[in-house]
Amino acid sequence: MSIGITDEQVELAATLRKWAASLGAIETVRAAEGDPDARFEATWTAIEEMGLHAIAVPESNGGGGGSIVDQAVALEACAHALLPGGLLGAAVGTLITGTPSRYGVQAGSCVVWDGGTATEHLLTEGASAPVAAPGLDLSARHGAVSGGGAVPESWRRTAVTLAAAEAAGVARWCLETAVEYAGVREQFGRKIGSFQAIKHLCAEMLETAESVTAAAWDAAAAADGEDPEQWAFAADVAQAICFDGAVRVAKDCIQVLGGIGFTYEHDAHLYLRRALTLRALAGSADEAAERLTAATVAGTRRQVQVDLEGRDETIRPGIRETAEAIAAAEDRRVALVDAGYLTPHWPAPYGLGADPTTQIVVDEELARAGVERPDLVIAGWAVPTILAHGTDAQRERFVRPSLLGELVWCQLFSEPGSGSDLASLRTKAVKVDGGWRLSGQKVWTSGAEKSDWGICLARTDADAPQHKGISYFLVDMRSAGIDVRPLREITGESLFNEVFLDDVFVPDDCLVAEPGDGWRLARTTLANERVAMASARLTKSVERAVQLAATTDLSAVARVKVGHQVALATVCALLGVRTTLRALGGRGPGAESSVAKLLGVRSRQESSELVVQLQGEQLAVLTGAARIAEDGSDSLGADVWEQLNTRCLSIAGGTTQILRNVAGERILGLPR
Repeated sequence: MSIGITDEQVELAATLRKWAASLGAIETVRAAEGDPDARFEATWTAIEEMGLHAIAVPESNGGGGGSIVDQAVALEACAHALLPGGLLGAAVGTLITGTPSRYGVQAGSCVVWDGGTATEHLLTEGASAPVAAPGLDLSARHGAVSGGGAVPESWRRTAVTLAAAEAAGVARWCLETAVEYAGVREQFGRKIGSFQAIKHLCAEMLETAESVTAAAWDAAAAADGEDPEQWAFAADVAQAICFDGAVRVAKDCIQVLGGIGFTYEHDAHLYLRRALTLRALAGSADEAAERLTAATVAGTRRQVQVDLEGRDETIRPGIRETAEAIAAAEDRRVALVDAGYLTPHWPAPYGLGADPTTQIVVDEELARAGVERPDLVIAGWAVPTILAHGTDAQRERFVRPSLLGELVWCQLFSEPGSGSDLASLRTKAVKVDGGWRLSGQKVWTSGAEKSDWGICLARTDADAPQHKGISYFLVDMRSAGIDVRPLREITGESLFNEVFLDDVFVPDDCLVAEPGDGWRLARTTLANERVAMASARLTKSVERAVQLAATTDLSAVARVKVGHQVALATVCALLGVRTTLRALGGRGPGAESSVAKLLGVRSRQESSELVVQLQGEQLAVLTGAARIAEDGSDSLGADVWEQLNTRCLSIAGGTTQILRNVAGERILGLPR
């Protein structure tokens, strides 16, 4: 997905991609290869006629009257086409001065961005006139400069913000090019995109490209705001994420292309050159990470405000009144359920059937009233299936008690031989008078020892294809023949269980839908999906790392590592924000929602490991009160518990490798 989220921005990006392609940008770049003084005048004339460098300048000053996000959308689209002509420098200079012109900007110590094609230059005091010089990026002509003072922070921040948008465009072209090639290139009698190694590489490119896009979007959005501290934070996240990310995707593109990608004839090297140059111009990702550590230690966090554009005006007063009544209730959970506010996205009478705007306002008003929703855990998966596919009697029996917490659920899906390959499960259900007899073994079942009911998949037709012979049962966990055995995990605790089913009777009224519908039901989500209130909060381990940075004398290297984890966690949260904004615009989730799971796992695992790493050799002598335990304290023992426990995240709910297969096939369209 591109930077733009609104319909207007999506249309702008599509229009500019076509426009830039019509100019023959790549041909122009190649034709000017041997000319260090090339100014790309024809391209600049087209840029100027379109006013692309001045989109975010008020109309009264000769600009387009748009936002900085609009400007970022244009830069991303033009970078996707590798448009030459100095658009980036002109856009940066125009945004700084408020007056449209063909600027070159000194945003670093010795280079004027697009100084070789500019007619005006923004230089620090005492700097020499820029001298055009050929560089690595064949689509630009930057200028060398000597002398001068420190670059104003506003110049640097503006330059990083808009350069991040170009990095997003480069990354997007590289991803699309690699995926297209992998979908048609054949080796060993198969399209290479069907090879898991290629599929995973492309999925990882998707993760990186979405991260770059989210960080670039947020930097521009923060620049549109009125809080310079928030803009500084968002720009540093972009500097830490976008430029290394664009280089990585460009290199991976060449890897997927293979030998053809290494030729001068292919365009891939032109995009790698642009990515490498943008990274050099933007400055050190590590320096940005260190600033993020300092900012978070000082208490700064990215605060994202979602503009509901007045759509909440008529509904907010009533929702606020209800939220306050829930806060004042003797039993808040009952009040939440009665109001439909525990699960507002569920259909009435158990929810509100709420649209995205209503869901967000409910979240905001409950938070304002100090009301926290209880976690439904597995009931949050079981009950939607019952709502969508169960009988009226099943809904009456299970839904409200589950919402009230009177019924606790577990999930009996995974088996010793069927983890991610769920369709190969062997637990069988045999039809008997009045019901079914279930026999088999389930594993990795969280909370089975304290659950009242379990959702269980079992094979009811051994002769049917794997996916079609499975049925979906509701199993009373106190039934005769159920044996729950704890499994001790690497933390030393037992949170999972093995569950043995020995001829367990399940009555007919506990079969959901029809026999053979189990696989379809297992994948059920309600059409009216949950939309979460936008938030860019840091995760538990990242906050713990920031606390250690504030209270201990960390080395410069360690502080940089903390900052990189702050950046990654912020991007993970931004992916969720963008999904929320898409829902508000009436669009389904984009790639962000799938990427968020993969990146979120990486963030939690890496940050929890860093927290332990920051405490050095003490790890070797855990004793007494500091022993491994999830005790909620800030002790090293609790930190070690978190590090060990998060190892399950890349396995549970589908391994990272399987999810990358899914992303490659369902999002990128690679062959199975």
